[in-house]
Amino acid sequence: MLDQDLKVQLSSVFEQLSDTVEILYYDSKHADQSDLLSMLNDIGSTSNKIIIKPFEGKTSDSPEFEIHSQNYFQKNNTKETGISFKGIPNGHEFSSLIIAILNADGKGKFPDEGIISRIQNIKGHIHLKTYISLTCENCPDVVQALNQMAVMHGSFTHQMIDGAYTQDEIEKLNIQGVPSVISNGKLVHSGKISFMDLMEKLEKHFGIDESQSQKAEVKDLGEFDVVVVGGGPAGASAAIYSARKGLSTVMIAEKFGGQVQDTKGIENLISVIYTEGPQLSADLNKHVSQYPVKILEHRRVSHIDKATKEIFLQSGEKLVGKSIIIATGAKWRELNIPGEKDYLGLGVAYCPHCDGPFYKNKRVAVVGGGNSGVEAAIDLSGIVSEVTLFEYNDQLKADKVLVDKLRSIPNAKIITNARTKMVIGDGKKVTALEYEDRTSNTDKQIELEGIFVQIGLLPNSGFLKETLELNKFGEIVVDTKGRTSVPGIYAAGDVTTTPFKQIIIAMGEGAKASLTAFEDRMYK
Repeated sequence: MLDQDLKVQLSSVFEQLSDTVEILYYDSKHADQSDLLSMLNDIGSTSNKIIIKPFEGKTSDSPEFEIHSQNYFQKNNTKETGISFKGIPNGHEFSSLIIAILNADGKGKFPDEGIISRIQNIKGHIHLKTYISLTCENCPDVVQALNQMAVMHGSFTHQMIDGAYTQDEIEKLNIQGVPSVISNGKLVHSGKISFMDLMEKLEKHFGIDESQSQKAEVKDLGEFDVVVVGGGPAGASAAIYSARKGLSTVMIAEKFGGQVQDTKGIENLISVIYTEGPQLSADLNKHVSQYPVKILEHRRVSHIDKATKEIFLQSGEKLVGKSIIIATGAKWRELNIPGEKDYLGLGVAYCPHCDGPFYKNKRVAVVGGGNSGVEAAIDLSGIVSEVTLFEYNDQLKADKVLVDKLRSIPNAKIITNARTKMVIGDGKKVTALEYEDRTSNTDKQIELEGIFVQIGLLPNSGFLKETLELNKFGEIVVDTKGRTSVPGIYAAGDVTTTPFKQIIIAMGEGAKASLTAFEDRMYK
């Protein structure tokens, strides 16, 4: 099932293993069981540390297996890691399986001690199931995060479930988007989410063991020459340029790669003919790791003292930067209309690549007439029965070639001069979208089952409202060299007023901000 080149790569990866990792598969009569065994046996052939064997007494109506291994995170003497898979983790989830094998042995990239401690302090016996689709690009992040938490916690189980094998469960649980995280039959989370936000959501849902948590004074992480806030292209570029100047550099990031993680095809990064967001993020991480840059991932800044240059984190930590470079990027802009949050994951979605397959032969809307919106409508037209694109203005903003393509599709409609007003549902799922026809000033409704929001990006600058000058869009006002309104604080990338939100421009602006900070340091 796995080609020889991939086996060679896996052999190299699994050289990290020190103890035996057992993959125990359930007995199943499903037609795909042979495919599962073929894949698992191929994986097992790449390392003598990986044992593939049946799980005695365990049966399943679908291909299913667990991963067992004793590792240093475990608080008990069992080999149960808490990690299991229902389905065949191909496609985007293949990496989740490989990482799970490494994690089971305590290998791979784990969070730092501060984050591990927070995870271990989540209360109780936690049992989670994550329903995914193999075409979902956001699902692996959630699966891998929960698998890691299971390994670290000790009283935490997590199962990845390919929804294609459990349609009855999907229907019963009313799952309309992936990834969907379920606990005891109730939805905990649906959709894209960062490791940090997921951790905070679990802390809120299950509670925190206060007796074990350290709620004392703020933990001081020290002083650095340069503190880069943000882990996307601009932040990575700024960190590399700063480290190359011999400056002590730390990067604070919610997740490495930032918004790039959610980008599918990238064809305009000069000299790189084609790549995808997750791969570019991995490449950025690899490049930064070549330098002595301290990375504080899964952190969010609460506020910055512009006088002392103290940076306070929501985790209860603080640090000082002689120079601070803000490169927090942007996030998907929401409609902010009634019903949007109520039906998130129940018909309201932001990723057509992830959730599109759930709307096969259904009616959907795409809100937003820029390139992203038109591309989403084109992609969805091959899945759904009907897609209607809504645009606030009187014409679409997308490239002409995309607009022409959309207009040529029989099951695609375009409605301009439309202001979306309300997401309507029956309490369980979306049933309609209400909008105002701005030409006639009348309210109208369109019956549908799904709404994909594609209206651009919102700068991640909320924590800076009292610190830096922002424009009316929330962008940080910078000069031609990346300086902000506060001496010693610089900014770069999509969070700034710099025009044209492009990866290549963000990289350049990150380098510029870093060089400016160095210049100011040398000649102040």
